[in-house]
Amino acid sequence: MLLIKNGHIVDPFHGVDAVRDLAVSDDGTIIPAHLADAEGAEVIDAAGCIVAPGLVDMHVHFRDPGQTHKEDLVSGAYAAAAGGVTTAVCMANTSPAIDTPEAVRDILERAQGLPIHVIPCAAVTAGLKGQEPTDWAALIEAGAAALSDDGYPVMDASLMRRALKAAAAGGYLISSHCEDANLAGNHAVNEGAVSAQLGLPGRPAIAEEIMVARDLMLAEETGAHIHIAHVSTARSVALIEEAKRRGVRVTAETCPHYFALTEQYVLRRGAAARVNPPLRTEKDAAAIIAGLQNGVIDAIATDHAPHTAEEKALPLEQAPSGIPGLETALAAALTYLYHPGHLPLMTLVDLMSTAPAAILGLDKGRIGPGDEADIVIFDPEEEWVVNPARFYSRGKTSPFEGMRLKGRVKYTICRGRVVYRG
Repeated sequence: MLLIKNGHIVDPFHGVDAVRDLAVSDDGTIIPAHLADAEGAEVIDAAGCIVAPGLVDMHVHFRDPGQTHKEDLVSGAYAAAAGGVTTAVCMANTSPAIDTPEAVRDILERAQGLPIHVIPCAAVTAGLKGQEPTDWAALIEAGAAALSDDGYPVMDASLMRRALKAAAAGGYLISSHCEDANLAGNHAVNEGAVSAQLGLPGRPAIAEEIMVARDLMLAEETGAHIHIAHVSTARSVALIEEAKRRGVRVTAETCPHYFALTEQYVLRRGAAARVNPPLRTEKDAAAIIAGLQNGVIDAIATDHAPHTAEEKALPLEQAPSGIPGLETALAAALTYLYHPGHLPLMTLVDLMSTAPAAILGLDKGRIGPGDEADIVIFDPEEEWVVNPARFYSRGKTSPFEGMRLKGRVKYTICRGRVVYRG
């Protein structure tokens, strides 16, 4: 039994925002604190801390199978736990891709012994090549949380339309990597002032926006639920807002680096700040924050995408896109959204836990009596300096390196068991 005392509980699902005790039974479920056996319980004094539902990260890359020199299920799960994440949805761009029911079941079976819940997202197309459809219904039946070719856009509009029609009929979610590959190329930085200063071809914002517009139209026509991944531009936010007003079934996520950082960080950090989509302008970052404030953007995910130090040490134009995000996400959100007064804690917890759980149809993101005890306890005021060498992730190259963030995970509890102590 576990007794969490004196903590400030923030639970958007149950509408709780108050200082009170919380208890966890031996079977890993939450019970009223007055029913706990205080004498036999492990006690956590959470005075001065927030007690919230464990974070639900609907977008991570655990690189397993086939790229385990970058990350694997175990290292990714421990990195998640260190970041307060108790449920992580891993994308399908592995080697081979998670594009068969057998691959989905393999991830689920190997996830059984991990410290957190790990659920795969399965591919829309075979091998993520954008040509042949996978068996969508069989992938969902095998246990995939959703379907996505994330890492690659589905360029064939006819194929995407078919997938969305099937998703509408089957009642499942497709998450879209919105980017026109022909416009984006493999360019390392946003097209604009920084690309011009570096003398490099840029990745234009329109490459994202034109695909956001296309997939919103396809979702509207088919009646499917489309989820727009890693929104990074002001116009993408505007397009999604307009679609929501029309009643399109769309949800959207962004990532901490799109509201905390801008393209200027590429000048300071080089390949450590290379992500896809790229870091954008101050105007875009402000629009992302506004989208989080007004509910246009429904969730914050990490797009955790680790690479080896050797890969990220390559010149900017040759290095791969992606950063480890699990261990900095909550702190970055607190530092750049909560402490400046952009968002209250209740909304922030909703964006990082309750809302993504609801989008995915998962019974997570809540900590009331009878719920499974997936909990994060964090001190919103504790400051710390990011040192990627201490990450649990195998990815040690972060644009947040050396930055002082305000807010730190103290405990992560999954299935009623403490899996991280900070």
